[in-house]
Amino acid sequence: MNESQRQSLLVAIAISSGTAGFSNITPQQRADAFTNLEQFKTYPGRVAACVEMIGCDSLKVATDGSYGSGGGGGTADVTVPGKLYALGVIQEFLKIGYNGLNDSDRVQLRSSIVLAARQLAMSTPSADNNSNNIKMDDSTRILAMKIAALLADLATREFPQRWQTFLTDLFAPVSSGGIWCEPGADAGVNTIGVKICLECLKLITEDCTDSDFNAKISTVRRNDILLGFNEVTNQLLPPLFELLSKQYGDLNQAKSTLTQMNQYLASSGRTTAQMTPEEKAQYQIQLDKRDAAGAILADELGTLEKFCQSMPLDWMFKVENGVDFVAALLHLLQEDVAKIQVLSVACLQQLAIRKLDQDQWFRVISSLPSALFEASKASAQRASERGIDPNCIEMLVEQLDYHRSLSKMCSILVTCHLAHITADKDVASGKGPKFEAVSGYLRLLSEMMSHQSGVICGEQINTWIALLRDPAIVRTNVLNPHLGKVLNSYMTHVVKIRWDDVWDQNHPYSRLIEASWDDDEEYHEWLGNLRSKASQLFRAIGRTEPEIASTAIHLKVRTLLNAHSNGEPRDQLNPENNELTVNSTACQEFEGVTQPLDNILHGLPSWALDDGNYDEKRTRIRNTIHPLLSEMSNLIVAWNPNDVWLKFRRTTLLEALKHYWKYNPSTLPTGVDSLLMYLSATDNPPKESLSEDVVGLRKKSGVSLVAVAKKVPGLLVPWLSQLSDRAKSLLTSGGMSPTNEMHLYEFLSCVATAVENPVDRSNFIADVLSNSMRLLDSPEIQNSIVSVEGLLSFMGISQASSNPACVTDPAFVKKVTNSFQVLFSSLNQLLSVGKRCHEAAKKRPNGGLPLQNLSAAVDDTLNFPDEGPVSINDLAINDPFVPLWPKVLPTLLKVMDVVLRVWHPECQASLLQNNIQRYAIAISDDEAFLATKQDGSVKGVFGQGGTAGSIVSGTDRRDLNLAPRWSGWFNEARNTCFQLLGLICMQRVIFSPEISHLYPQFVAVVANPEHLRSMEHRHLNQYLKQFIEIMMLSCPAPLYQSHLTAILGPVFEHFQYRLRYSWNPVLGIGGLGADSMRPLGSDTCVAAANQLASGGVEQWLITYYARGGLFVGDLDSVTGEAAVEKARVELTRTFVDMMQSVLALKGAWALVLANKAREDSAIKRNDPSKLTSGPGNKLSNGKDFLNADGSTRTLSEIHIDARRLVRIDKLCHFLLLENEQIAGSLVVTIIQCLEYPDAYTCRRSTKIVHRILESVAWLDKYTELLGYRLLSSAVKAIVTEPKWMVGTEWDMINIIRDVYGRLVLGQYFLPGGQGPGLQMSRDPANSMMFEQTKVADKPLLGGGILTSTSDYPRRILMEIGMSQEEVLATEKSLSEKRSAKEQKDVFRDLLRVAADKTKQAEGQVNRGENSILERAGVDESLLHAKLNQPTVGALPEKLVTYSMMKKKERSNSPDPLDGPWHGNLFE
Repeated sequence: MNESQRQSLLVAIAISSGTAGFSNITPQQRADAFTNLEQFKTYPGRVAACVEMIGCDSLKVATDGSYGSGGGGGTADVTVPGKLYALGVIQEFLKIGYNGLNDSDRVQLRSSIVLAARQLAMSTPSADNNSNNIKMDDSTRILAMKIAALLADLATREFPQRWQTFLTDLFAPVSSGGIWCEPGADAGVNTIGVKICLECLKLITEDCTDSDFNAKISTVRRNDILLGFNEVTNQLLPPLFELLSKQYGDLNQAKSTLTQMNQYLASSGRTTAQMTPEEKAQYQIQLDKRDAAGAILADELGTLEKFCQSMPLDWMFKVENGVDFVAALLHLLQEDVAKIQVLSVACLQQLAIRKLDQDQWFRVISSLPSALFEASKASAQRASERGIDPNCIEMLVEQLDYHRSLSKMCSILVTCHLAHITADKDVASGKGPKFEAVSGYLRLLSEMMSHQSGVICGEQINTWIALLRDPAIVRTNVLNPHLGKVLNSYMTHVVKIRWDDVWDQNHPYSRLIEASWDDDEEYHEWLGNLRSKASQLFRAIGRTEPEIASTAIHLKVRTLLNAHSNGEPRDQLNPENNELTVNSTACQEFEGVTQPLDNILHGLPSWALDDGNYDEKRTRIRNTIHPLLSEMSNLIVAWNPNDVWLKFRRTTLLEALKHYWKYNPSTLPTGVDSLLMYLSATDNPPKESLSEDVVGLRKKSGVSLVAVAKKVPGLLVPWLSQLSDRAKSLLTSGGMSPTNEMHLYEFLSCVATAVENPVDRSNFIADVLSNSMRLLDSPEIQNSIVSVEGLLSFMGISQASSNPACVTDPAFVKKVTNSFQVLFSSLNQLLSVGKRCHEAAKKRPNGGLPLQNLSAAVDDTLNFPDEGPVSINDLAINDPFVPLWPKVLPTLLKVMDVVLRVWHPECQASLLQNNIQRYAIAISDDEAFLATKQDGSVKGVFGQGGTAGSIVSGTDRRDLNLAPRWSGWFNEARNTCFQLLGLICMQRVIFSPEISHLYPQFVAVVANPEHLRSMEHRHLNQYLKQFIEIMMLSCPAPLYQSHLTAILGPVFEHFQYRLRYSWNPVLGIGGLGADSMRPLGSDTCVAAANQLASGGVEQWLITYYARGGLFVGDLDSVTGEAAVEKARVELTRTFVDMMQSVLALKGAWALVLANKAREDSAIKRNDPSKLTSGPGNKLSNGKDFLNADGSTRTLSEIHIDARRLVRIDKLCHFLLLENEQIAGSLVVTIIQCLEYPDAYTCRRSTKIVHRILESVAWLDKYTELLGYRLLSSAVKAIVTEPKWMVGTEWDMINIIRDVYGRLVLGQYFLPGGQGPGLQMSRDPANSMMFEQTKVADKPLLGGGILTSTSDYPRRILMEIGMSQEEVLATEKSLSEKRSAKEQKDVFRDLLRVAADKTKQAEGQVNRGENSILERAGVDESLLHAKLNQPTVGALPEKLVTYSMMKKKERSNSPDPLDGPWHGNLFE
């Protein structure tokens, strides 16, 4: 490159970087400059030119006057931007062309970069030039960082084999040809050289150890570099430690000098602002020295942090020749300049995360308390010098980052090394130096939590929970002395801070709180997380130390009642009635104690509360606890506040007492009576309509009543008649909301389930629900559900056609609302009580199994008398609700039928024509909100940014307007019906003989083809989850044909049709464009209604499914399209989730198979302990039988699992082999799901496909479906490489392997396509066929194969470009290599070739930019992952270090003990 070209390049650099003298640049000149710079990157001689540029001391460019306003004849300095550009070009060259350089060129390039670094280092102040300017400017710093990055890139390619002098080149002093500082150099001298070295080491460490996030360096190269560093630690670590010591000394010296200067000024009555010019200069020199030393220490600690994170622990822990980094890090905790103490904590935290051995760990925890004591003294000294209190808010705010990181590090140090505590005998015995060390360290942790900021204790909560969950630690005395402080600290910080006080600076710690959290949103998120974890902590402390917990909570409650029982200090009052609000101090204090009270009482062990006989220690503790809890219970029950919000808080406290009432119910009647009284609470003074506060109190009282009844139903049975009378009195008094009525019904039903006599239970439940039954049978309700017209009139929809104003008429709105509430509340009360009764039935000793007195052993014949039709009378023995079903079911079917008819096409067309009635079939504001991307800034539907008023523009369901209410009402009615259908299946009433005459009517409604076709996606989603899935799981095996066939046939057939037309527009097939996926809105609904009349129902349904059936009213287009996408995806996911559940691939049935596998393993290994041990992340007592998920396994569960095991086998057989309509539709639908662009659906569909293959692959009639349609879908999905499939490719390749193995190779596999291919032999009678497996009829053991080889899979391979010879070679390879990995690799390689051919054939065909169907890139694709090579590969030179040679010599030298022994003959 000649001088003219060089100047042209420098001018382009000057223009692009905005160098002075080049300010008046036109856009064209700037564009030309950028073009020149880009073109230079392809110039063949660019590397030599760049090497020359970085070797220059300075780079100047002449200005001719055409670029600036100052005239010509001058020069501009482009040294920094020029060298940065040159270094960037060289760095890019390293990635693509460095491997092609010869040895001499590589050495020359490396030397040039080192020389550039040395020149930069020498340009900074040195010990010889006595310069006072030791600050580093930004441009120099940027250039230094660029050089460091380039040196790191070179080192990762060369060190140690080719660059053996790396350390000496860099860490030698400048005077000796390196870039490191001179020995004993003062702060600020050769700072740049030190910074380059430290940054280079940091980058190399990151690149060579962070392999999870950096794959540019090969594993062999990483290992070579790390081995090289280990070999030269004696050259690397001492200079680093010497630098640390020297700079820390300079820092302290500068600080000492500054202190003396300040003292001198103070003695003369002056301040720093009154210094003379000479004094200011000297003062500034010391400030600069302090800051320069602090900056170097901070840089070195940044590098050491990476060493602590990844390098051998001996680097930090080994003490040799005065080098002790751990001691240095502990000492640096005293220093606050440049956040050195925070960086030191970061280094220690990285060590804490590592797996320290016992000696290393005990060294750290033994040293930390004294180190922190010294750091505290240093902090106090600094505060004293400033004349302020060491514990003042100013100091707390300044040190908050340090205290927070310190608390986190100290807690991690314990959490990651619990085994050292449990394994040590000294700690277990409670004596010895190690016990004292651990105890002292935990004392330090507990004392940290006295900090006024909650974030400090928040960092430790996981540690204390882990300690309390470890039974070995709990048995020692190491925790007991500290739990009181821990408990009180968390009870203090779970009380909510009133953020208004912080904003107004009225809180005593406002500045500290503002420093701890950015705003109230972040604080409330933190508080929610803290409370969530604190529940475990409170419960654990109550369980392990009941005396400490009981004493603390008793004192807390008594103190609060003494201080705030009447609302003192009565702040934040409601101006309307002078009552407390939710933000009042008293309310917030009582709110904060509820969680500790509830969880501590919940955690107390039974021996601390009951009257059993126990040892002396437990008896003493119990005698201490009883009077405390009794007094506390009496205080809460006797408290009778007047303010509504205090009543609300009292309700929560009463609910928490349910755990105590289980053992001592003396105050239970009074407490329950108070809750019942609050159900009829009113405002003071009374209002026409209840305030939100009173409504909230009533709701909470109802919820608390239900919670108490669920916990202690048996204790309330003696007062059942009084409770019933009280409930009836409340119900007949009027004024109760439907929600409160439902709570009352639930409360009574919970109590009723504890009644021993089944007949009395059933009679009481019938009496409780008599009002709901009567209302459902009333003429008004029955007339409304006879026809669609009656229902529309009942809901005020019909009237809107002739009188639009009626929908906003207050009297009409109130009348219609009350009428609908009667219908909905009656159904909802039935549902709620029915669920409670069913839950209670499952908790009975027989697990809810009818006709059973369970024995310890399960019937080996699998002949269960209850697996079939069971009469209602027999079912009622366990479940008192079931006798009501013969009366409830006819009405339920009428309601469901008429609600679903509203969505029939002809009815929709009529409603869509009217500009008010159309909103009846729209989605609700809540559903629109769920379709939006939600974050913490949006506070619900009605909050700022919510969707209230978006469907019916300008109005929502809270207004006196029927239009926005209709959609929610329909959702409530429909979902309640679906849940009741699920309930009748769970309770098995639908399979009983007494209901058989209603079953045809039942099928006619639930499987009505018109209903199925007309439902929206969101309706069908609930239909599957709440009814179809439950019915399949609840149906006894002998009744599959009689009860499931008529329902599942139409359902699966419709699903195949619906899903195809829902996804066709997304896949770009079927002729429908992207517009078809837009939801129906108010502006397009009339045209859609007219289309129905002109195009017919079938054509209308196709577009109906494309948009998910949604009508979104006035909703904006973006949210509307998101709602359609959500509906489509959720429906597909719900379907595959349902099929996984019924095929025992997830859920309760999958747990049955997991338990069965554990039992078989225990029998095979003769190891019963496997049945009493849970998963590794859960603790077990080693006595109780456990499920595979760690939950307790009861006798009833064993019997239930035996029945489920039968159903698993029979249902799979029924779905796939007994009915062609069901099996055909199901299998085709699952195959289609493999093609839909949703990774969730695809991944789960692959598991279902394996189960299908295991069940039916051996049948000839499935061969074409599996061997061609299924395999072609799987191969297409892999070969086309769509982006959406990234991450699921191995699952799909495993499908291909499973199909090919079973249909062609005569191989079968373990369930799920796992394990090696199990090869079957050829049939001796016919060599063209394979022998069938012994488990062909047992899919759970692997299933069967197709005995006669199919050509369908071979045809697929030939269609993607394989020749016959290649197919045969592939089959030979698959037969010889039968491991899962090898076979999948074979398919990946052949599919990669096909994918490349397909990609070439596609050419420039665009699948849509940023589309989910777009082809994945090479870096994303699994097919090409094996071809991706790291940027930095292994060197051809084998690494041989001195340590390796010495080790080899030792291994080759003969051992003296191996020679002949002559004994000590002459001694």
